[in-house]
Amino acid sequence: MAVIDLGSFRAQTCDGLPRRSFLRLAPSIPLALGLGSPLLAAQTMRAKSVVFVFMWGGPSHLDTFDPKPDAPMEYRGPLATIGTRTPGVAFSELVPMLAQRSNLFTLIRSHQEPAPGHPDAGTVALTGFEERPLPVKPNFGSIVAAHRGQHGQLPPFLSLTSGALADSLRIVEGYGAGTLPKANDPFLVGCSDRGEVDLPNLRLLEGLSPGLINDRRTLLNRLEADLRRFDTAGSASWNDTYDTAYRLLTKPEARQAFDVTRESPETRQRYGQTTFGQNALLARRLVEAEVPYIQLNYSRHPEAITTGYELGWDTHILNFELLQDQHCPIFDRAFSAFLDDIYERGLIDDTLIVAIGEFGRTPKINQRASRDHWPRCYFSMWAGAGIEPGRVIGASDRLGEDPISDPITPLMVGTTIAELAGIDSLTRIQMNVLEGGTIIDELL
Repeated sequence: MAVIDLGSFRAQTCDGLPRRSFLRLAPSIPLALGLGSPLLAAQTMRAKSVVFVFMWGGPSHLDTFDPKPDAPMEYRGPLATIGTRTPGVAFSELVPMLAQRSNLFTLIRSHQEPAPGHPDAGTVALTGFEERPLPVKPNFGSIVAAHRGQHGQLPPFLSLTSGALADSLRIVEGYGAGTLPKANDPFLVGCSDRGEVDLPNLRLLEGLSPGLINDRRTLLNRLEADLRRFDTAGSASWNDTYDTAYRLLTKPEARQAFDVTRESPETRQRYGQTTFGQNALLARRLVEAEVPYIQLNYSRHPEAITTGYELGWDTHILNFELLQDQHCPIFDRAFSAFLDDIYERGLIDDTLIVAIGEFGRTPKINQRASRDHWPRCYFSMWAGAGIEPGRVIGASDRLGEDPISDPITPLMVGTTIAELAGIDSLTRIQMNVLEGGTIIDELL
């Protein structure tokens, strides 16, 4: 039988990052299956759901999962290290619960990316490509959403935040569909520390409850003739948004998936009464509802102490105080509870979990006794979908400044996610996404 061999396709990555000579592809695929064949996707898909935990703001790798206890004081900082369930591997003392669960995930310590600022690095982290040159590439979640399509009442790509990700100046351009149809943008769902769910895409009129939306739906149907006169992308997008929000608010199965108050008080307490904790619990419920892609954001904004903004990982000042009192206890508790639940409920084999920021922080402590942006080296955590847990892949140098193994790029992260989600190399070429991407061989 004739086969396709695409071994000669050359890979390209972001400027300034290492190039791989050839695109890694699955073994030659019989033409009889065809590009993007549902049969092929069913055979290769390991992850029914992907949970992308975005540690927005750039967490310090030295103060969390890649400490350097033998480095000079101006690098290692004041924190002690603790042992983990993985022999020979130490974490910071600020993540004791995850240290006791290091056997549940694989840690990568050799990430690297090219962008120095939050919005541009955020785009690279979520798409694998820099913002310029245009057009902006699609979010990994939009790629999965376009491949899976809409099934049931829930959108295929949910981003758990009360609005689009942004710093104090602008939004992250790579938050959504990019070059794919706008219908593959994420549907935004916010959850408060009390478990109250907010749909930013649909601000209901004052006094309009979900129980009364049926009447509004009737009104909308009457206006459809007028809407057809305005055949624009904007009105079509609004209609799609309204339809999605309508289903979420009026269909019992959709409402139940979002209702974290249905969980026992003990379960909610395990995750923590914080915005991230309750959103992590919501993410677990969405995995149970088989949502294909869930982007669980630590916060909407990266800034750590800016008045009026959610508390992100951007610790230019008060780095050690914030990590000790806020960020690490919140993340350690919620992410540990999430991992426990995914394992205990038998969801781990069909769920891919990736936790990562947009970059790390300066190994050398700054003059404000804190750390600044550092795109040259950072970490990620991976679990589920057949990935062998309890390992460490890659390593940084003795000061935590650069990888001493082959750097892992955001494009490789996205390509590996796509591969595990059933979007093989031939389908990626057909969709015109993740061009030049290679999988993380050591991980698989």
